[in-house]
Amino acid sequence: MPTDAFNNFAKHCAAIVGSPLAFILAVLIVTTWVVTGPQFAYSDTWQLAINTGTTIGTFLMVFLIQ
Repeated sequence: MPTDAFNNFAKHCAAIVGSPLAFILAVLIVTTWVVTGPQFAYSDTWQLAINTGTTIGTFLMVFLIQ
């Protein structure tokens, strides 16, 4: 059934996203974004990059958690 396939997919995603490696990757992404701030003069595009990424991630995780 399609529901079983989605449940399996959701469980695998939750295991991956909830892993220590995923957390470290997220910290590295944010750190890289912060460090590059001066290089991009803290531009609107620089801010939009992290805002877009976190919004999409949050949006997808909310549906996955449900």
